[in-house]
Amino acid sequence: MTPAYVVRRIGFYVLICAITLFFAIPMLWIASAPFDSSPGLGVRWPDWTLDNVRKTLSHPYALHSMVNSLIICVTTAAAVTAFAALASYALSRVRLPGRDALLYGLLLLSSVVTGTAAMVPIFVMMFQLGLIDSRFGVALVMTGGLLPAAIFILKDFVDAVPKSYEESARVFGASTGQILRDVVLPVARPGLATIMVWAFVNSWGNFLVPFLLIRSIELQPGAVLLQTFTDEGGSANLTVIPVFSLLFSIPVVVLYLLVNSRYGFRFHGGIKS
Repeated sequence: MTPAYVVRRIGFYVLICAITLFFAIPMLWIASAPFDSSPGLGVRWPDWTLDNVRKTLSHPYALHSMVNSLIICVTTAAAVTAFAALASYALSRVRLPGRDALLYGLLLLSSVVTGTAAMVPIFVMMFQLGLIDSRFGVALVMTGGLLPAAIFILKDFVDAVPKSYEESARVFGASTGQILRDVVLPVARPGLATIMVWAFVNSWGNFLVPFLLIRSIELQPGAVLLQTFTDEGGSANLTVIPVFSLLFSIPVVVLYLLVNSRYGFRFHGGIKS
């Protein structure tokens, strides 16, 4: 064991500790500040109280914004998962000229043309469709933005399903729809679970799309309502923000734990033909 090796190992562990601390401090703050009688921007042992929780729950739009977030995100996750399943199965089984180029082109365009760059034409399109100030319109835009990557990821799971399963089902007279529903999708459930959680998390924390498309405060999701929590002087209201942030993180954590305990998370198929 040379001195250079020891120095490298020490440097490696110091770097790991620094990165862990960088991510741990916000988590410690969000766990302690909601129950501190005088919350601040630093991390400290709280002066325990539940007054912050009561003030947050008594806010006229706090819980309603969580319901709006759930409506938008559940709609988006369901639409992305359903459409991605259909498209990935078609791209996996149907031999189309330029299929791979189309798939990679959609993925590239969805990465290069970001939501920020496309917001003006998207806003105009939603205005012409009469979907401004509509939770369905927000879910529609988010679905379109997430679909290319979802199809790309889910196609790998569908490719891993042995075609012999489908051939056996066809021998017994199963239709294409029955094969997709009863053979392919059950085998690809880990992929569907991954896509569902991924789409839910991306739409749950999305600020820009609902901020531009929703005007009524009664329809705003939590990610947008959070930036309105200010006191009389215009400063951040640290009495409400920590509690709301903690409540806002719970659905994502619960969904992850439930799906991970049942299916696990993979970004590739796991069956060999």
